[in-house]
Amino acid sequence: MVKIKTALLSVYNKEGIVEFAKALSGMDIEIISSGGTAKALKEAGIKVTELSDFTGYPEMMDGRVKTLHPKIHGGILMDRNKPQHIKEAEENKITPIDLVVANLYPFEETILKGASIDEAVETIDIGGPTLIRAAAKNFKHVLVVCNPRRYGQVLEEIKKGDVGEELRKGMAVEAWEHIAHYDVVIEQYFKKQFEKTFAYPGYLNLTFEKKQDLRYGENPHQTAALYIDQHEKNPSILKAKQLQGKVLSYNNVLDANSAYNLIKEFEETTAVIVKHNNPCGIASSDDIYEAYKVARSVDPEAAFGGIVAVNREIDKKLAEEITSRFVEMVLAPSFTDEAKEVFAKKKNLRLLELPIKTGIVRHRRYRSVLGGFLVQDSDVDLYKELKVATKRKPTDEEMKNMMYAWKIVKYVRSNAIVYAKKNRAVGIGAGQMKRVDAAKLGAMIAKDFGEPVDGCAMASDAFFPFRDGIDYAAKLGVTAIIQPGGSVNDKEVIAAADEHNIAMIFTEIRHFRH
Repeated sequence: MVKIKTALLSVYNKEGIVEFAKALSGMDIEIISSGGTAKALKEAGIKVTELSDFTGYPEMMDGRVKTLHPKIHGGILMDRNKPQHIKEAEENKITPIDLVVANLYPFEETILKGASIDEAVETIDIGGPTLIRAAAKNFKHVLVVCNPRRYGQVLEEIKKGDVGEELRKGMAVEAWEHIAHYDVVIEQYFKKQFEKTFAYPGYLNLTFEKKQDLRYGENPHQTAALYIDQHEKNPSILKAKQLQGKVLSYNNVLDANSAYNLIKEFEETTAVIVKHNNPCGIASSDDIYEAYKVARSVDPEAAFGGIVAVNREIDKKLAEEITSRFVEMVLAPSFTDEAKEVFAKKKNLRLLELPIKTGIVRHRRYRSVLGGFLVQDSDVDLYKELKVATKRKPTDEEMKNMMYAWKIVKYVRSNAIVYAKKNRAVGIGAGQMKRVDAAKLGAMIAKDFGEPVDGCAMASDAFFPFRDGIDYAAKLGVTAIIQPGGSVNDKEVIAAADEHNIAMIFTEIRHFRH
């Protein structure tokens, strides 16, 4: 147990500090403070010992040097259980400091406002992190507080007479977390300023703020939480405004993210339906209502309980159509008031509102494996160059169909095949171990729901290793195929396409999604 006799208060964020200090003073706890904190406390009539009077040294260099002094850090770091520490403290007239209350210069807030490098440098706190780190290190004898929201809890503990070990340990962990975040933000900022390449660092230091606890993980017996990078300026699912519905689950976030990334590929009026992280329906039209109906018709059974994303405002008519079937979530740039009234009748249905900005932003992607992370840059490019590999060149209509299918297949789990024509998906084959089986699955889905594959373009996320996929496509009536190329059997695959008079395009870019 630790009895608080002397407290050091040095805070940038002065929220609640006056009330906190008054309570400490009322319990006859000596308060040491400096700079703006001391001024605020004195103006409130609180007895304060100025830091410069306590150490015998003035603040220097515009306040850059004030708490860095043996009387301060000796008082914080001394181990009260070691006679030698006690002896050295007495010889050097060092007073034990039992409570350290500190928070840091607003570096993160400053750079988020677009400050210059010089302005950012001036908000790098030196003394604050050192105080907090020292107090956290000596948690056996010192209580450290860096979060103003903890003041009430801390006062209740002090009023009991002694501060227990559980609180001291908890506050120490919070302090180390606080400093680590601060240091990583500084590191990441200067990397962006000074490093001009998209390099993979020797040490991967990440910092994300917890946005919310999720309903559960991939399965109900798993827990999960959602974290956000406050420095990512582009719109994302994490910045969406949830207008109604249940708390998001882990799978909801993954599916919504997939739907959002896919819908951003299209400037034309488009609707997307995603299920289990795969698109199961997508279509474009001049009218968003018609686009949604066609998208759902691609695989209406798979669309049950799916995630709907559209890139136009949702009105009452579309809202009524969407709610005529069960869906988990609807994502759109905006909703009319009448649409919101319709959705409100389905209180568990989640509505997410956020801007949909066309194009994919290059960023790092992280994926955990046992014992570490895989890190890669994002799959931004659709193709390097479109090369006609066959004797027959595609028609303009075939080219349009191929490019539509190619945008979709990028977001389908591998091995992936997409059939498309006339601004819509017709069949989607996802997640098969053999490419020809993905082709068969997509065709089966199309047949089940009455839209013939005949006349479609086919997109394959990776090359065809054998001609069997081409022969199968020909039997279906596919007239054009788009794929990366690059197989050792490309000649055989091209020959098969030529035999069937199929136009084939090579993109030289693969879109595996494992």
